[in-house]
Amino acid sequence: MLYIIGMKPIQADALRKNELSKIHLAKKQLALADDEYRSIMLAITGKQSAADLDWQGRQKLLDHFKKIGFKVVAKQASRACPDVAPNRRLLIGKIAAQLAEAKLPWTYADAMAKRICKVDSITFCRPDHLIKIIAALSYDAKRHGRSEG
Repeated sequence: MLYIIGMKPIQADALRKNELSKIHLAKKQLALADDEYRSIMLAITGKQSAADLDWQGRQKLLDHFKKIGFKVVAKQASRACPDVAPNRRLLIGKIAAQLAEAKLPWTYADAMAKRICKVDSITFCRPDHLIKIIAALSYDAKRHGRSEG
């Protein structure tokens, strides 16, 4: 097992898995064929498999992929239905159903609130704002052939 100075073995293993997943994500994002991917890896690190790379080799390979266009995109954290005042709970429930039907996260509703209602989050919307968001989600559902939630 590899020990990185200042890291516990468990942390080093998690870091290795994270870096390996980024390498494979880069291969997919850059649309590299397997032979092309392996030739790049061989030229940069001298190894033919990402599993054989040490932490320096993984970093060299990731740096090279970033130079040729790989962008790390963070996952959007999903969150639960926002807690709102009683006069807005039914409207938020309707929005929750529409988002679930469309398989969209709450961050999508926040973006709609920002665009339609000029507020930072759906939690700050008034009931009339929420009705506008429901209408927009209903329109989107019709356009994409889904039930309106």
